[in-house]
Formats: sequence, structure tokens, C-alpha cells
Amino acid sequence: MKTLGLLGGMSWESTAVYYRLINEGVQRRLGGLHSAPIVMHSFDLAAVAALQRAGDWQGAAALLAGAACRLRDAGAQALVIATNTMHKVAAAVQAESGLPLLHIADATGAALARAGVRRPALLGTRFTLDDESIVQQRLFERHDIQCLLPDDAGRATLQRVIFDELCRGIVHDASRAELLALLEPLRQQGAQGVILGCTELMLLLGADDTPLPVFDTTALHAAAALDWMLGAQAPETGATR
Repeated sequence: MKTLGLLGGMSWESTAVYYRLINEGVQRRLGGLHSAPIVMHSFDLAAVAALQRAGDWQGAAALLAGAACRLRDAGAQALVIATNTMHKVAAAVQAESGLPLLHIADATGAALARAGVRRPALLGTRFTLDDESIVQQRLFERHDIQCLLPDDAGRATLQRVIFDELCRGIVHDASRAELLALLEPLRQQGAQGVILGCTELMLLLGADDTPLPVFDTTALHAAAALDWMLGAQAPETGATR
């Protein structure tokens, strides 16, 4: 197996799921006492969120790139950024570290293409849903996928639920109902599926909650990392934009 570098803690709630899913996959495929060789840097989310709010993406890139270099020095052979939002700085992280990077949009785009879904609804933070979203751009440019987005009120609801609740491990049925309500207009506009485009959203929404097929970026990204570790997938080695 190859050694994975995991940039986590954004939030630790979803990072714990990454760690569990990857290790469960290794044990399932290899059996015995096998587990996943992972080196991880877990950030203080408060510091990262402050940079996001300030629009200091250069500072955020430097923060993640520094950690990525330390993971490289600790033996990591490829990187996973365990969050959708911070893929905004993926190109800088990859360039600075010199390591290949397994991009969350590629894992998601491949699953959407296999399912024949070309117009999914995308749920996520306001940074993932804005006009400069690297995730949206990559899905469109590399996978021919056009995302349908919530309106401004829906985006504000998502931002509140993600940061005030899910990143703190709080799960409310009322919030699930709010997200399903904001998803309904997108379904009526022709959404063929729904991307859980924030790695915490899988704590609240699942396949049984909506008639639309659900594409959980956390699970899809972890599965891509597992395939790479076991030699079934080559990671991206060029620019990530």
C-alpha cells in the first residue's frame, strides 16, 4: 500500500469519517489486520474559517501548503484535502508540496458520469457555491457537469447549518427539513441528483431522505483515496485548475 497524506480538521467531524471509511475499505479488501497507512495534519477549523471569512485565500493556501510539505516529509506519497471548500487552494497546495493530489471534484464527477447525471443540484458552503468555485469549474470543465444551485436564501441556510451545527456535531431534524425544502425547487428545475458538496452534509442527509440520487463527496473522495492506496487509481499530477 501507498501512504496517504490527509489534510483534515475542516471539520474534524468529517475527517473522522474519512479515516473510518478508508480503514474499513482496506480491511474489507485485504482482510486480516491490515489498516491504512495515513499521515494526517488536523487543522484548527477556527483559524481556517477566519481566513475564509476575511477572503484571505493566499493565507489559507500558505497554511495548507505548509502542512502538505510536512506530510510529504513524513512520507506521504499523495494528498487528500478533506473538504470541498478548501479545494479553492488545491493548485497552490499541490504546486508547493510537489505531491499528486486526489481532487474531490474528480471523484464526484466520475460517479455522476457513471450514473448518467449531468445536471445535479449542488449543496455546500457559500464558498463552494460562489462564481469562483473550483469544484463547480472542475465538474464542468473536466466532466461536462452543470450544477444547479440554491438561491441566496438557500445558500444562507446551508452556511448556517454547516458552520453553526454540523461542524460542531449538532444534527437537527428541523435543519434536515430546511435543506430538503430548498432542494425541492432545484428538483423542479430538472436536477437529476444532489451532490452533498460539503463533507459534513452526509451527517444530515442521506439516500433515504430524497427521491433524487445522492452523491456524497465524503464517501466518494474516501473511496478514490482507497483505490489509489491499493494501486487501482493514478492521482492527478498536473495543475489542479
